[in-house]
Amino acid sequence: MAGSQNHGPRGQRHTPKQQTPSGGRPATGQHPHDQARQRPHDQARQRAASARARAATAAPRTRRRPKSEKRPWRLHLGSTSLRIRIFLLAMAIVVTLIAGRAVTLQGFDSAANAAAAAEKMTQKRVLAPTRGSITDRNGEVLAGTQPAVKVVADPVSIATNGLNPISLDAEEKARLGEQTPRQIATVLVRYLGGSVSDYLPSLRRTSQPDGTPDRYEVLAVNVPADTYLQLQAGLASVKDALGDEGGLNGISKEDDPIRVYPSGTLASNVVGFVNSEGQGAAGLEYYLNTSLAGLPGSEQFESGQYGRIPLGHSTLKAAQNGTSYELTLDAGLQYQAQQLLNAQVAKTKGLSGTTIVMNVKTGELLALATTPSYDSNNPGAASAANLGNRAVTDAYEPGSVQKVFTIAALMDAGIITPGTKVQVPGTLSSGGGTINDASVHSADLTVRGVMYYSSNIGAALLARQMDKAELRRYLASFGLGSPSGIQQPGEGSGYLPPPDMADYTRDQIAFGQGLSVTAVQMAAGLAAVTNGGVYHSPTLLKSATDGSGHPVGLPATSSHRVISEQASAEVREAMEAVTAGGTGQASRMIPGYRMGGKSGTAQTIDSATGRYDNDLYMSSYVTVAPLEDPQILVYTVINVHGQYGATAAGPVSRELMELALPRYGVLPQANVPVDTEPLTYEP
Repeated sequence: MAGSQNHGPRGQRHTPKQQTPSGGRPATGQHPHDQARQRPHDQARQRAASARARAATAAPRTRRRPKSEKRPWRLHLGSTSLRIRIFLLAMAIVVTLIAGRAVTLQGFDSAANAAAAAEKMTQKRVLAPTRGSITDRNGEVLAGTQPAVKVVADPVSIATNGLNPISLDAEEKARLGEQTPRQIATVLVRYLGGSVSDYLPSLRRTSQPDGTPDRYEVLAVNVPADTYLQLQAGLASVKDALGDEGGLNGISKEDDPIRVYPSGTLASNVVGFVNSEGQGAAGLEYYLNTSLAGLPGSEQFESGQYGRIPLGHSTLKAAQNGTSYELTLDAGLQYQAQQLLNAQVAKTKGLSGTTIVMNVKTGELLALATTPSYDSNNPGAASAANLGNRAVTDAYEPGSVQKVFTIAALMDAGIITPGTKVQVPGTLSSGGGTINDASVHSADLTVRGVMYYSSNIGAALLARQMDKAELRRYLASFGLGSPSGIQQPGEGSGYLPPPDMADYTRDQIAFGQGLSVTAVQMAAGLAAVTNGGVYHSPTLLKSATDGSGHPVGLPATSSHRVISEQASAEVREAMEAVTAGGTGQASRMIPGYRMGGKSGTAQTIDSATGRYDNDLYMSSYVTVAPLEDPQILVYTVINVHGQYGATAAGPVSRELMELALPRYGVLPQANVPVDTEPLTYEP
């Protein structure tokens, strides 16, 4: 029987018997025992089908692709939870890196980074000190400082004419950046000179080589304050590239004082000048540059894109103004010295000249003039040879003025007196050569006569009575052969032969050859001979005050005794004979005063031949007064052709002495004694 009928209640629709799905539970309404009643071969088919189903579920087969097909690599994240875990891991790594960098910046490197940020926002400005002044002994300004400014530009601000770039469109920025620098340059030319092309590169340089903004360019220095005010007015009157009335911005100033010399050439070789950088380049300006210049200050402030931040942090270190100096020079006497010297050098057709007025009691220089000279306001117009101070740099053989030192040494040593008799022949052999005298005189001279007639032979014979090393010691003690220490650059030392000099060298230095000196050395040494025997180092400085007006100590000048007061008085008497009618007759006594003097005429060395030039002389003259109590000494030397000391240099020394004595309270006397001591003797 193929199967049985299922008869339900009457009227119920017939429902066919349902097959049990292979491998599953019996279908609804199937009898549980129907499965057992199936045929054996049906059961076998069902078992095979169930096995195939299980195999398909457990290990689904994958279709193999042909070898020619290449499949792109893919990251297969078959699970949503796995994708979430990888995402969270990546986020954790990123957060860790950010946190680590933050710790580095805020922790380990916080100070360095804060400093770097602050530096980028910090602007620094140097505050220039005011250079100290130089005045004469009466307060007359020889070198001073006038207010002036340095004109500077802010190219970043100029590029937008000071406007906020955010408020400008591209066209406006381009127009301002192109036209504003040219507009400003045009105004600068009007007030500062130059050409537009001189200024444009600086005005348009908005960034520095390292890429940082360029907010500082120097356009001009030493601009007078009133000129800068005119410049600013000119900038304010110009419409900008956008047609606005606000003027042109980005130009400002810094203090940049101008060094001025009110009297021009007065004492210019002593005072000197400063260079374009405001640093001393000659004279006292150079020698005292460090103290005159002072110390610059500084200002630091926070700055943003549009300039200084009004309430930002700032620090200020005030500048220390330079030291001011009062000189020993007397501007009035200095002026007279320069006028007299210039006139005499011109009259004699001399090549150069120097004159010194000294207080013999202190070593103070009251006047020091040299010619040719220059204007300290315009040193570039002068020859380089005239920018120095010949009184301290130029060495020369002193000639017969040297006899004052020779006789002073012999008198102090007790070897001679003013009346010592000297037998003077017509010539004197010395070292294979011959010594001669320039003037005719008696052969029988006293020491006063040797000085009066300026006898070379007499001086050499006297010097032969002193040991060579001892004579040299005296000359060195008078300051010869070494720098005097005067406050001037480039001082020469001159030359003294060694203690074991040859005999003929001793003969030469006795009358002023075979050694070399400077004018300042001679003045200081002669002051020591005549002031009572004490050497005072020469000085140009009287007092000093710092930038706040407080007194500043000066280096102490040195002094030492060289000869006795008696020897000094005896030398002065011998020098008095010269002014009374000897070789110094061109500088005879000034009425009312006792004076001493001595002339000198030394041949110069021809640089081409290395031999003496028989026509070019260093002609000099010294005078000192009053002899009973010496106060003032004047020493003059002129490089001249064919004229001796008394006629070439004597008039300058005499006229300056006549001006200086009453100026410093030395009044003439009614009854001045006349010198009558003998110059010769009867053999």
